[in-house]
Amino acid sequence: MDLSIPDVRGMTELDREKFKKEVNIPSVEIPSQSIGKSMQVFKKYLLKMEKLKPVVEVEGTTERKKLFLDPLLFETLEKLSEEQQKKLSELDVNKDNFSNTCLHLQYQNFRLEDVFKAVLPEGKEGCTSYSRIGHIIHLNLRDHLLPYKNLIGQVLIDKLIGVKTVVNKSSAIDSTYRNFQMEVLAGDADFVAEVKENSCTFKFDFSQVYWNSRLCTEHERIIKLLPQKCVLFDVFAGVGPFSVPAAKVRKCRVFANDLNPSSYHWLKENVRINKVANVETFNLDGRQFIREQLPPFLLGKPTEPIHVTMNLPALAVEFLDAFIGLLAGIELDPLPDITVHVYSFCEESSASSEMRTKVESSLKHSIEDGQIVELVDVRDVSPKKHMLRLSFRIPIQILTKSEPEVEETSEPKRLKLDLESQDR
Repeated sequence: MDLSIPDVRGMTELDREKFKKEVNIPSVEIPSQSIGKSMQVFKKYLLKMEKLKPVVEVEGTTERKKLFLDPLLFETLEKLSEEQQKKLSELDVNKDNFSNTCLHLQYQNFRLEDVFKAVLPEGKEGCTSYSRIGHIIHLNLRDHLLPYKNLIGQVLIDKLIGVKTVVNKSSAIDSTYRNFQMEVLAGDADFVAEVKENSCTFKFDFSQVYWNSRLCTEHERIIKLLPQKCVLFDVFAGVGPFSVPAAKVRKCRVFANDLNPSSYHWLKENVRINKVANVETFNLDGRQFIREQLPPFLLGKPTEPIHVTMNLPALAVEFLDAFIGLLAGIELDPLPDITVHVYSFCEESSASSEMRTKVESSLKHSIEDGQIVELVDVRDVSPKKHMLRLSFRIPIQILTKSEPEVEETSEPKRLKLDLESQDR
């Protein structure tokens, strides 16, 4: 009574016919009116397989039903406890009700994990983790799985409800905008996805913008951290995972910016979709956005707390120099209360000193312990690469420094980025 998949090891193109198999399993016929009570005994023994009903009507009658039992869990009536046998006797269920039934198993009856385990190289069966973005599955296949990429894609479409497209990302990109090349492994080349997160709907072209579903928890953390009706400057806003819920859920006034024209387009679209009116959008380089938009707002002497999110971990720390001398020669009363949330990659998840050194180096100024709000280990990208966030209140001395050190060029930096670094 082996319920495992037939030998299909090494298959690179999906052949569903090779998954067919006949098995004999234990079954029991029960009067229809006794099904509910009999489940007190049989529920834990029922055969559980994909697309297979464990309780069916006996052919030719509606008065009796047949229960399929798992041969790995159920042996014989005599092996049941005395209490279980007594309950069945009270329902007029005895050994004459039990028999073996021949089942015709097919590809559709096997779970996704079992299919991969049966097909992929022994000891390396695990398909690398994937992200789901609406109807799209986003893979990062390792080299040893590339010969099986089309099979993997098709199995994912077959087994995951609502999935229409499976893509595999390239190993590296050279892009200012952080959108990456991808290969369609199965399904339609339809990249416009819709995702719900933090009580908001986000729509975007996944082939042109950056979105990482694994950052949902971090997006939520920031939204909860923002005070009600505060002001948010989102320097690398993407399609709005911080900006839109900040405006919708926390009622913040939001200034949202992204250099990528496609991200900017979908950012505006998501503001519209979610019907938030308190968001201003910009398509500028990060430094230009900080230097042009923050000072005029501060000159209005706002009383609300101001938060700045900088979620571009490969480069964000370098943009902190835009705050140096931002208010040089200007006296403000009250002094602005600005909290910066900046992301970066570090070698250790608890690398508080590494993260702090990076920030202080870019600001050319030390951060006091009391100015640090929190250091968060956002996620592990690899064993020696961790995405961290440092939230700190920016010292007023940085803003009022008389001679800011400004780079000669305002051109956006181009950097060849490892795709594992693509976390916003």
